[in-house]
Amino acid sequence: MDDRKLKILTAVVDEYIVSGEPVGSKAIMSHVKASSATIRNEMAELEKQGYLEQPHTSAGRVPTYKGYRLYVDRLMEQDPLSEDEKKELDAMLPEDFVTEKDLVEKASLALAELTKCATVVANSTPKFSIISKVEVIPTGKRMYVILMITSNGEIKNKVCRLEFDLTHEQLEFFDNFVKQNLNGVPLEELSDDYISKLTEAMGTYMMTLSPLVSELVKMTKELDRSVILKGQKNLLTCKDFDQSEIISFLDNEKELMDFIDGTFSGLNVMFSPEKDGFVIHNSSIITSPFSKGGRTAGALGLIGPMRIDYAKFIPYLEYFTSRISDMISQRDDVSDDDKEL
Repeated sequence: MDDRKLKILTAVVDEYIVSGEPVGSKAIMSHVKASSATIRNEMAELEKQGYLEQPHTSAGRVPTYKGYRLYVDRLMEQDPLSEDEKKELDAMLPEDFVTEKDLVEKASLALAELTKCATVVANSTPKFSIISKVEVIPTGKRMYVILMITSNGEIKNKVCRLEFDLTHEQLEFFDNFVKQNLNGVPLEELSDDYISKLTEAMGTYMMTLSPLVSELVKMTKELDRSVILKGQKNLLTCKDFDQSEIISFLDNEKELMDFIDGTFSGLNVMFSPEKDGFVIHNSSIITSPFSKGGRTAGALGLIGPMRIDYAKFIPYLEYFTSRISDMISQRDDVSDDDKEL
């Protein structure tokens, strides 16, 4: 595709994002130095190539998802955030937050208000989490509580009833065994084969302590990845969408995880025609990951029509996820300092 066609496609997308109306050749003349007839011919060629389409015979053209894909991947010029804009975005984030979940949810609400899109938060548990701590606490006759903490801050506990009381020696062995064989292990590596080898490695302690290992494995299976949707009203009031599709989508929010599952590696822009099974036609999903301690902890995303302002919204999204990562790290650093004191 030559340079003029690329400029015309860029201009059509930019104009359509603003107006929501089919774009004619006259609107493009202010962007491209060419006659109206030449621009019409080029637009017709772009239509043949699948980048534009004509809703009505006498109307102008609108971008197809293929046109949006080329625009986002190669042609779009992002609007850099000014220092004043960064200060405004910072003011939308809580200075004090109790949990990471609280921080991310408030950021997603702010982003929904800012963009008038829906926002989605997806955690990466157990995809990227590791076991940070496991502790067994005696609570009564043959009753024990297993406490597990993961790297992304998830805390799980489970009451385990055994057929016998554990001795101090057995509890001490289990504590050391866990520290050596489970602390620091990614949850996704806890396969049946791994657990089987782990249990066998207990030797003479296998019969007495294997029930604790079994309960611990069950706890890791319960750490399902989850999604939280905010700003649903923005989808319901968007004229670009079929309302029945939005209602169907809101009834099946969990299905979002399947679409976001591969987006934790970096900024990702997806279009509904590229995702089989996504019920909202003419939509796009933009996601950006946030991290904790150098590991991906989750992703924050936008859901809106395909004609959203990518050049404006992507910098917003990336700034929010960058700040979330920084704020989580800063709090963890302060916590570590407190422990040392």
